[in-house]
Amino acid sequence: MTSIAYELARCHVCGGADTDEVADADEVRAEVEALWAFHTRRVDGATPPEKLLDRVAFSEPPPVRVVRCRACGLVYRNPQERAREVAEIYEADAGVGDDVLATLFETQRRSYRAQARRLTRVAGGVGTGLEVGSYVGAFLDAARRVGWRFEGVDVNEGASRFARSRGFTVTVGTIDDVPATRRFDAVAIWNCLDQLPDPRHVIMRARAMLSPRGVLALRVPNGEAYARWRDAAEHGRAAPLARAVLAHNNLLTFPYRYGFTLHSLRRLLRDAGLQIVHVEGDTLVPVADEHTKRWARIEERAVKGALRLLRTMRLTPASASPWIEVYAR
Repeated sequence: MTSIAYELARCHVCGGADTDEVADADEVRAEVEALWAFHTRRVDGATPPEKLLDRVAFSEPPPVRVVRCRACGLVYRNPQERAREVAEIYEADAGVGDDVLATLFETQRRSYRAQARRLTRVAGGVGTGLEVGSYVGAFLDAARRVGWRFEGVDVNEGASRFARSRGFTVTVGTIDDVPATRRFDAVAIWNCLDQLPDPRHVIMRARAMLSPRGVLALRVPNGEAYARWRDAAEHGRAAPLARAVLAHNNLLTFPYRYGFTLHSLRRLLRDAGLQIVHVEGDTLVPVADEHTKRWARIEERAVKGALRLLRTMRLTPASASPWIEVYAR
């Protein structure tokens, strides 16, 4: 695809059009340059380009403009890429080799253990599950290790093939390609809802596939945290720290269609007949690898560790965390 077509958008959650501007076109371009400078200092010169995936190179192009809904707080791109073009971006294989997918699998699998354990606690045990956006299968592996019987669905054929090679059941497609008559004790949508053309439809579909006591688990980038940390990165002596928080959590340049807030999530889930029963503030999974300089690996662990510690000690609310997990029934 040589060009991207955009269209003006309203708030996906409440339908409102009254917004505040979070970042204009010039500010987004400045964030792109800042992100490249940030990671260029932290990786060695021999880093293969594909190893920069989801650090400085993202599936979707940078936004033209980022706004925040005054009614529900949803942060989103406006204008937005058209839905069909977004689907084509994620369906594309992009030529990523199995060695890169294997590295992502190992890195993500360790982090997904926490999600698997939390889901088990909230659900009150293990059972059957469906992960929407299963990608390389890292969560499917973590869930299986604690006793869940999860399967996945993902639009990317290459990633799904890799996951199937690890012994997992994965459907190539969207949640609409999973038979509507299926029932699951849990539906998990990790790091995916924010990229979907129609999150409302996916949540409604997931709700219909839950068993009577089933749990819907979501993990999304926090739009409120992006706006707050971005403002701090623009002003004051804490700017370098704020920029590091944004960069280490893949929030700098806002590479998402939507940045949900707790308020907007509650409203979206309530419309689907679901109620949030647990909220977890968190950080992005580790992104450092063998090409990351030692001091940069230490820096990433320190920044994310400090954010998690502040949340654990309840010195900051979940709404201040770069990423939010919610569990709903």
